[in-house]
Amino acid sequence: MRWQLQEAKQKFSQLVRTAHDSGPQVVTRHGHDVAVVVAIDDYRRMSGRVPDFKDFLLSGPDLSELDIKRSKETARIVELG
Repeated sequence: MRWQLQEAKQKFSQLVRTAHDSGPQVVTRHGHDVAVVVAIDDYRRMSGRVPDFKDFLLSGPDLSELDIKRSKETARIVELG
């Protein structure tokens, strides 16, 4: 679908939702194509910027501030069988 710039500005939420649900949306100014709005998954796939698993894990919160202490008690005995 094509959106005139003024309409795209007025209905930005709808433009983004349509890009997510239906694919890329072209924005025009004075009848000329000037931009394309795409869903983030499409953008990442096209740009090759999909984070790998290591990057995902490293992007987690910093846990170094937590005060974590391991108990010095011996483990309990569990009978199996």
